[in-house]
Amino acid sequence: MQSNPWTIEETIVAFNVYCKIPFKASSKSNATIIKYANILGRSPSALNMKVGNFGRLDPELKQQGIVGLSHGSKLEEVVWNEFHGNWDKLAYESELLIAKFSQKTIEQSTGLDIEDVKEGLDRQVLVKQRVNQSFFRLTVLSSYYFKCCISGLSIPDFLVASHIIPWSKNVEERMNPRNGICLNSIHDKAFDKGFITISPDFVVKISDAILEFEKEEAVKDFFLKFKNHKITLPDKFLPSRAFLDYHYQNIFIK
Repeated sequence: MQSNPWTIEETIVAFNVYCKIPFKASSKSNATIIKYANILGRSPSALNMKVGNFGRLDPELKQQGIVGLSHGSKLEEVVWNEFHGNWDKLAYESELLIAKFSQKTIEQSTGLDIEDVKEGLDRQVLVKQRVNQSFFRLTVLSSYYFKCCISGLSIPDFLVASHIIPWSKNVEERMNPRNGICLNSIHDKAFDKGFITISPDFVVKISDAILEFEKEEAVKDFFLKFKNHKITLPDKFLPSRAFLDYHYQNIFIK
């Protein structure tokens, strides 16, 4: 394992890992930490320390009384200032670096299967889009500890990183983790269609369109039991109140 100073490329990958892992779950024995430490040729302890160093820069963690490591390098601040808020750039550039360190193509590194796409610009665009979508999903889901923020369901195949402002409505915020919430697939569909919303104070609201079916046991179990309940909040990438208000005003069926 390396003992020499961290490079800018390694630090960008460490920020990628910071986004992909629940902060309180980060440790030298965490499987994700071990995976990326091996890719970088660093010890799990060293990478875990980098993740903790990024935590000290995150104002959302500070607001919740969660404190990262007290000491860090200037390089972490440089990476934070360049990429925090520039999620599209972070996602693709960091995944390219992971592929480079892994000595793989980005398709191999990220597990993409796009053999049916022709070569050329269309392929490049599709690769970037899918890499970024995968990064967004993992970032959002990990922030909620891989549990639906309404129901608590934790079966990975049933979880969706739902966009609060739809993908098609705001290009600039497509990759912003604060424009995402972790929902199970049924609540994701209901949220997408406006049958439920989450208020800016993080409370579940049920549309009158669903209340028409309130006598059905399934409706009671899937929806009515969660009415006016507060969602489980992440420890980072808190959903934007402005984005939630947009959903309430423009998508929710009143």
